[in-house]
Amino acid sequence: MHFTDKVALITGAGSGIGKATAMRLAKGGARVAVLSRTAEEIEATRDEIAEAGGEAMAVTADIADAAAMQAAVDKIIATWGRLDIVVANAGINGVWAPIDDLQPDEWDQTMAVNLGGTYRTLHLTVPHLKKAGGAIIIVSSINGTRTFTSAGATAYSATKAGQVAMAQQLAVELGPHGIRVNAVCPGAIDTEIDDNTDKRNVAAAEIPVEFPEGDIPLTGGEPGRGADVAEAIAFLASDAARHITGMPIYVDGGQSLLR
Repeated sequence: MHFTDKVALITGAGSGIGKATAMRLAKGGARVAVLSRTAEEIEATRDEIAEAGGEAMAVTADIADAAAMQAAVDKIIATWGRLDIVVANAGINGVWAPIDDLQPDEWDQTMAVNLGGTYRTLHLTVPHLKKAGGAIIIVSSINGTRTFTSAGATAYSATKAGQVAMAQQLAVELGPHGIRVNAVCPGAIDTEIDDNTDKRNVAAAEIPVEFPEGDIPLTGGEPGRGADVAEAIAFLASDAARHITGMPIYVDGGQSLLR
């Protein structure tokens, strides 16, 4: 999986899956634009890639801000002149609460970032991908696509299901342009996103369920790593996956098969 002469954009690249993906694609020879709304994080990612011998650019933008995203894409094109790989990874867990407790502004925020942010990322980058073809990978989740056991996660699950639908719809639309569109659906991964989940009164929406001992069969219950997802993304971005499009790929060690 080599990416020499390729330019990649990874959103949410300051930590977790996004950072691991940026490191993996840079290792394969891609020039990588790492994007996040937190400058300090992506500058650290950029520096780490540079120290490993790769080439990276740090771009600060909020995926929910259309003007900021336009400026970010313009900067990438002005610097490197092309775009071949887009990894739409940035997102939030948002507020998890029973539906009659979840407030309209909380619902709207999760939609604006997860679905709206994915739309804005692709809306602005697809015109550049159309010039020579390329690959889009959307980071979804097992939540909302295979599992529905996270109490109160209605807004989050709806966005993750929506992202898979986007990948499949766009796989058909963009196929004639030589653009492949796939989704990865991670299960429990050792990242910091759970620290940013705002849970409120979720017990009221919870249904007691007993899972088999060790609810991630492949690892005895231990969560996966960001690098595990990054390898799947690298495969989908590479020529090795040249005839794969419109597919949700589950990276969960078998977790969703038990839930």
